Amino acid sequence: MAEGKEKSRTTVSIYGQNYTIVGDESKNHVHDIANRVDDKMREIKSVNPYLDTTRLAVLTAINVMDEYVKLKDDTAQKNEDELNEES
Repeated sequence: MAEGKEKSRTTVSIYGQNYTIVGDESKNHVHDIANRVDDKMREIKSVNPYLDTTRLAVLTAINVMDEYVKLKDDTAQKNEDELNEES
Protein backbone atom coordinates (compact mmCIF):
# COMPACT_ATOMS: atom_id res chain seq x y z
CA MET A 1 0.00 0.00 0.00
CA ALA A 2 1.29 3.46 -0.84
CA GLU A 3 2.09 5.61 2.15
CA GLY A 4 -0.67 7.99 3.12
CA LYS A 5 -3.17 6.41 0.78
CA GLU A 6 -6.36 5.34 2.50
CA LYS A 7 -7.99 2.03 1.60
CA SER A 8 -11.43 2.20 0.09
CA ARG A 9 -14.32 -0.23 0.25
CA THR A 10 -16.12 -1.19 -2.93
CA THR A 11 -19.10 -3.54 -3.13
CA VAL A 12 -19.33 -5.59 -6.31
CA SER A 13 -21.56 -8.38 -7.56
CA ILE A 14 -19.95 -11.50 -9.02
CA TYR A 15 -22.15 -14.32 -10.23
CA GLY A 16 -25.07 -13.11 -8.14
CA GLN A 17 -23.12 -12.69 -4.89
CA ASN A 18 -22.10 -9.39 -3.35
CA TYR A 19 -18.53 -8.91 -2.16
CA THR A 20 -16.93 -5.96 -0.41
CA ILE A 21 -13.42 -5.42 -1.71
CA VAL A 22 -11.03 -3.38 0.43
CA GLY A 23 -7.96 -1.98 -1.28
CA ASP A 24 -5.99 0.86 -2.80
CA GLU A 25 -7.41 0.67 -6.32
CA SER A 26 -10.09 3.00 -7.63
CA LYS A 27 -13.71 1.95 -7.44
CA ASN A 28 -13.84 1.92 -11.25
CA HIS A 29 -10.89 -0.48 -11.39
CA VAL A 30 -12.43 -2.82 -8.82
CA HIS A 31 -15.76 -2.82 -10.69
CA ASP A 32 -13.96 -3.50 -13.98
CA ILE A 33 -12.11 -6.48 -12.52
CA ALA A 34 -15.28 -7.83 -10.89
CA ASN A 35 -17.17 -7.51 -14.18
CA ARG A 36 -14.42 -9.42 -15.98
CA VAL A 37 -14.52 -12.21 -13.40
CA ASP A 38 -18.33 -12.33 -13.64
CA ASP A 39 -18.13 -12.48 -17.45
CA LYS A 40 -15.56 -15.30 -17.33
CA MET A 41 -17.67 -17.29 -14.86
CA ARG A 42 -20.75 -16.92 -17.07
CA GLU A 43 -18.73 -17.90 -20.15
CA ILE A 44 -17.50 -21.10 -18.47
CA LYS A 45 -20.96 -21.87 -17.06
CA SER A 46 -22.50 -21.59 -20.53
CA VAL A 47 -20.19 -24.38 -21.73
CA ASN A 48 -20.50 -26.43 -18.51
CA PRO A 49 -24.06 -25.82 -17.25
CA TYR A 50 -23.95 -28.52 -14.55
CA LEU A 51 -21.00 -27.09 -12.60
CA ASP A 52 -21.69 -26.11 -9.02
CA THR A 53 -20.50 -22.67 -7.94
CA THR A 54 -17.37 -23.91 -6.17
CA ARG A 55 -16.14 -25.87 -9.19
CA LEU A 56 -17.09 -22.95 -11.43
CA ALA A 57 -15.03 -20.57 -9.29
CA VAL A 58 -12.00 -22.91 -9.36
CA LEU A 59 -12.22 -23.39 -13.13
CA THR A 60 -12.54 -19.63 -13.56
CA ALA A 61 -9.42 -19.09 -11.43
CA ILE A 62 -7.51 -21.69 -13.46
CA ASN A 63 -8.59 -20.12 -16.76
CA VAL A 64 -7.72 -16.60 -15.66
CA MET A 65 -4.34 -17.69 -14.29
CA ASP A 66 -3.61 -19.56 -17.53
CA GLU A 67 -4.35 -16.41 -19.53
CA TYR A 68 -2.20 -14.35 -17.18
CA VAL A 69 0.81 -16.70 -17.35
CA LYS A 70 0.63 -16.92 -21.15
CA LEU A 71 0.46 -13.13 -21.43
CA LYS A 72 3.32 -12.71 -18.97
CA ASP A 73 5.45 -15.27 -20.83
CA ASP A 74 4.67 -13.64 -24.21
CA THR A 75 5.65 -10.23 -22.84
CA ALA A 76 8.89 -11.60 -21.38
CA GLN A 77 9.71 -13.29 -24.70
CA LYS A 78 9.05 -10.07 -26.66
CA ASN A 79 11.26 -8.10 -24.25
CA GLU A 80 14.01 -10.71 -24.62
CA ASP A 81 13.68 -10.62 -28.42
CA GLU A 82 13.96 -6.82 -28.40
CA LEU A 83 17.09 -6.96 -26.23
CA ASN A 84 18.65 -9.50 -28.57
CA GLU A 85 17.87 -7.30 -31.59
CA GLU A 86 19.59 -4.36 -29.92
CA SER A 87 22.75 -6.37 -29.28
